[in-house]
Amino acid sequence: MNKKCARGEDLIIERLRIVENNLLPLVLITTFTALFLPKIGDELKITVSPLLALLMFFISLTFDFNELKDALKKPWIIIISIFLVFIPMSLIGLGIGKLFFNEDLAIGQAIVGSLPTDVSAPLLVYLGKGNVALASVMNGVVTSLSPFILPPLLLFLTGIEFQIPVQGMILELFVIIVIPMFFAVLIRTKLPSISKFESVYSFSSSLLYLALVFVVVADSSESILSFSIGMLVLLLLAQLLLNMAGYIIALFTKPIVKRKEDLVAILFTVSKKEFSIAAVIVYTANLPEIMLIPAVFYAVLQMITSPLVVRLLNRSYYN
Repeated sequence: MNKKCARGEDLIIERLRIVENNLLPLVLITTFTALFLPKIGDELKITVSPLLALLMFFISLTFDFNELKDALKKPWIIIISIFLVFIPMSLIGLGIGKLFFNEDLAIGQAIVGSLPTDVSAPLLVYLGKGNVALASVMNGVVTSLSPFILPPLLLFLTGIEFQIPVQGMILELFVIIVIPMFFAVLIRTKLPSISKFESVYSFSSSLLYLALVFVVVADSSESILSFSIGMLVLLLLAQLLLNMAGYIIALFTKPIVKRKEDLVAILFTVSKKEFSIAAVIVYTANLPEIMLIPAVFYAVLQMITSPLVVRLLNRSYYN
């Protein structure tokens, strides 16, 4: 009887892993489908914040307060991640912008390079067998510092002067990252037995990621499809170079970061960008909306490349 129950549980876990194990093809299918459904994207874009909060909640169920405390005992890794996210990436974004585009799109590219980490990064860290607690801490720290770092940084890089609404961003930080993570970690700490349902959290998080891909791509589809083939290729190439640069400069920390799990956390912390903050910058500073285009393309591209990197990491993990 026990053997039958065990087999039944294994079968359920195997089925739940289907989305996780096939995330890359599912992302590609979702992206292609969403490109031709702009009206649905416009109606669903208000769901982005709730989806991110839910994603943060489910992925935070995979670690407890002890793991969170261990992550906080690695201040140098956190400091290194802050530096990489804001300094080399912003300079690379500026360089790519000047190399590929005219003034408005070049500034937009510099903005993308300067953005903080995307909220979905801990999910990819989890799927890549990385340190999820550390990734969540770095995500929260980088996002909370961005209202104070971005204005002087972009003034230096582009000459654009603006102020991010600090109170609004801090409130968003708490609602999307801190509160879901706190309650999820509290539940995991008080009820350690729920660890046996980890495949459910992974399945739910992967579905939420696909939902985010759909909403982001559908909402941006009109902008994406409005460009010529040549310009589409140029925009995608620019974002691919910036995205790859994020992974490459993160790999330079390998001599300092000894544990592979911590390195995986840095990889996605540096390479993934929270594109929605680009809209805050553009609208706050009354800038031309065309400056948002690089952020839109980066958002779509990183949602495709991240599952590919996860697959490569898992291949090296098991070999």
